Amino acid sequence: MQNRISRLVKTGGFGHVEAVHLGGAFPVVIQTMWKDRLSYACIEGAAGEAVVARINRLKDMGCGLLRFAVPDLEAAEVLGKLACMVSMPLVADIHFDYKIALRCLDFPIAKIRINPGNIGGRDRVEKVLTRAAAKGVPIRIGVNGGSLPQELRRRVEVGELDRAEALVEAAERELAIFDEFGFRDVLVSMKASSAGETIRANRLLAERTDVPLHIGVTEAGPLIAGVTRNAAALYTLLSEGIGDTIRVSLSDTMENEVIAGREILNLASVSADVLNGDMVQPQRAVPDGVTIVSCPRCGRNGFDTHGFTARWLDYLYTLKKKCTIAIMGCAVNGPEEARHADLGITGAGGKVLLFRHGKIVRTIDAIDADIAFREELDTL
Repeated sequence: MQNRISRLVKTGGFGHVEAVHLGGAFPVVIQTMWKDRLSYACIEGAAGEAVVARINRLKDMGCGLLRFAVPDLEAAEVLGKLACMVSMPLVADIHFDYKIALRCLDFPIAKIRINPGNIGGRDRVEKVLTRAAAKGVPIRIGVNGGSLPQELRRRVEVGELDRAEALVEAAERELAIFDEFGFRDVLVSMKASSAGETIRANRLLAERTDVPLHIGVTEAGPLIAGVTRNAAALYTLLSEGIGDTIRVSLSDTMENEVIAGREILNLASVSADVLNGDMVQPQRAVPDGVTIVSCPRCGRNGFDTHGFTARWLDYLYTLKKKCTIAIMGCAVNGPEEARHADLGITGAGGKVLLFRHGKIVRTIDAIDADIAFREELDTL
C-alpha cells in the first residue's frame, strides 16, 4: 500500500513563530496539549520564564505543535500574549463561542481547533473562516466519539451506523461547510477511546479526502494503558501511510506524551510491511535522535536504573545526535548486554562504570555518576 499523500497545510511561519508543515511529503508532526489552565500570573515574572523554558524543552524533545484549551476571552488574551513569547507554533482549542476564535486570530496563534457545528450559525462560521484565511491560519476540525451530534449518536445506538462511520459522517459534514466557503487550510481529527474505532474511522476518511489527518486515541487512560492503546492505533495507521500529525493523549505529563509519540513514530517509520508480496516503503522519516535502552532491574542490580533514567529521560530526548544510550543495572551483564550502545552506565556497590560499545572507559564513585555521565555525553 502506498503512503497517502495529503494536501499541504502550513502552520506558523509568520514573525518569530516557526513554520511547521503538515501533510505532503513532510515528516509526521508530534504534538501535545498543555495540561493546566493559563492565567496572567502563569506568564509573568519567574512563572512566565518557567513556562517558556518548559515549552522550549518540549520543542527540543521533538514536539512540533502545542495546543491550549481556550474556554473564554480572558484565556484567549493570555494565550495570545504567550504566543508572543515563544517560537513554537501554539494552537487554540475553542468550543461554542466564535468570538473567542476571532480574538485568538488577533495574535500570532498558529492554528485554531473548532467544530463549525458548535460555534453558532452560518454567519459566525463565515466570520471565523474569513478572518483565518486573511491571517493564513489553518483550522482543525475535531470530532470525538463522545461528542457526536445527537442525531448521529441515536443512529449509532439503534445500529444504523457504527461509531467509526458516525465519526466520518460528522467530519464530512463539517468539511462540507469549509468547502462552501472555499477554505482549504483545514485538518481533521476523528478520535474515539477505542483503538479499533479510531483506526476504522481514519481509514475510511483517508480514502475519501486529501485533507491532512491528526490522529490519536482520545481519553486513552493513564501512562501504561494510554501508551498501549495509542500504540495499537497509531502504529497501524502510520504503517499504512495514514496520519500527518499525532498526539498521544495520556493522563500523564506532556513530556511523556511527546516521548511516547516519538517512539511510536520511530517504530512505524523504520518498519516495512509485506502486503501482497510487495515491500512497503517506510513511513515518512523522522529526525535522528536518541535511542534509550535500560534493564528492568532485578535482585542482581547494583545501580538504581529507575532513578537515574527518571532524572535523565527528558534531557536525553532533547539530543539531536543519533546515538544509543544504555542504562543497565549490574556490572556483570551491563556492558556485555549493551555492547551496541554508544554510551552506557551501570554500577556495583559504591562504584559506577561508564562504557562505550561494551568497553569500560571510566570507573567512578556513585556520587559522581551524573557529572561523569554528562561529561561523556558531551563528547559523543
